[in-house]
Amino acid sequence: MLTSFMEAVSSLPRLGEALSIVSALLWAIALILFLISGRRVHPVALNFFKCLIGSVLLIITLIATGGSLIPDVPLKSWLWLAASGVLGIGLSDTYLFQCLNLVGASLTAVLECLYSPFVIVLSLLILGENMGSIQILGSLLILSAILIVSVRKLDAAIPRENLLPGIVLGTASMFLLAVSIIMFKPQLGGVPVLWATTVRVGSGALSLGVYLAFHRERRSLLVPLLDPRNWRAMIPAAFLGTYLGLIAWMFGMKLTRAVIAAPLNQLNTIFVFILAALFLKEKATPAKIAAVVLAFAGAFLASF
Repeated sequence: MLTSFMEAVSSLPRLGEALSIVSALLWAIALILFLISGRRVHPVALNFFKCLIGSVLLIITLIATGGSLIPDVPLKSWLWLAASGVLGIGLSDTYLFQCLNLVGASLTAVLECLYSPFVIVLSLLILGENMGSIQILGSLLILSAILIVSVRKLDAAIPRENLLPGIVLGTASMFLLAVSIIMFKPQLGGVPVLWATTVRVGSGALSLGVYLAFHRERRSLLVPLLDPRNWRAMIPAAFLGTYLGLIAWMFGMKLTRAVIAAPLNQLNTIFVFILAALFLKEKATPAKIAAVVLAFAGAFLASF
């Protein structure tokens, strides 16, 4: 039934564009909730929790839509997808949550715009794709936004000593995410996309689980996950970001061209900035607004 429903709605006009915008909004809401959760839960434990919830929901969805948990695909595809999940979800999202804790939601959203130029450069170097003058201009605009973040104290609530570590972690997060995309992109042609997403999220959860199992302070890291007070933000964040957001992103990319979906996905920068100002009372200074506008414009141009 679910498969028939998805086939029916896939013919709706502009559905891919709509899902790309929905994906950006869902991730923006999830990012705010992850920031709230990160005040009480360690980034590694928080990432493990959201990957675990996401994996369970994706497996249920895969089975419900008639998909196979073990399809007939080459072992190479399994390994590349699993490795990309470890880097792009297990490690990258942990760094992203650490960045959130250090510099807040709106500045993290600026750093997330590094994703597009990183993907472009790696595609140029590894996949042999071309980089045009517009994409170069977009990358320079994003770097300008990062420079503003680096040299100006954009928010009095952010200690100066948090800025550099936050920028380094945010940059590392986006670089690892871009690397993971380059790793699994060649594999997508011959495998079911929902299954590939499930493998990536599951691999992220498994790698974090192994890390936590051997961590000396694993008890103190995991105990906050058992506190029901923390579930109020963590469960909705995992559901919206790691489950619904990924599915919306996946079908958005499938139903429209990537050059259209990518800049629409980058709307999450604006959504995060607005939500952080409304609900977290992060101050919208002129320098911060300039950084957000430059970063969003750069990501938009870099996607062409």
